[in-house]
Amino acid sequence: MKKVIHTENAPGAIGPYSQAVVAGSLLFTSGQIAMNPVTGEVETEDVAEQTEQVMKNLQEVLLAGGSSLEDVVKTVIFLKDMNDFQTVNAVYARWMGASPFPARSTVEVSRLPKDVRVEIEMCAVVK
Repeated sequence: MKKVIHTENAPGAIGPYSQAVVAGSLLFTSGQIAMNPVTGEVETEDVAEQTEQVMKNLQEVLLAGGSSLEDVVKTVIFLKDMNDFQTVNAVYARWMGASPFPARSTVEVSRLPKDVRVEIEMCAVVK
């Protein structure tokens, strides 16, 4: 059985998908971009600031689903430009805390929604 997760503390879906879905003991987030959940806008082009907003959004979705950043087992990061890897990685590492870190993939893509520079999705264990 699956359970759809929704919180007003993260941007709402801008298409036919859910912010997250819980299936069994796992929570799967949709990709989050740097949209401010209050204004619905991407407020910066700076990749570090965008990553901060993405991580805030993910944290809120995880909490709404009964999980947390500490419970993440897999992350996928989509970058518009792989040259942003070090910057995004530094922000991500600060949010994810100490080792052990989740498994992760990072890929460069040609374009992301609203022309953001970073999008991140996560899979986490539900407490």
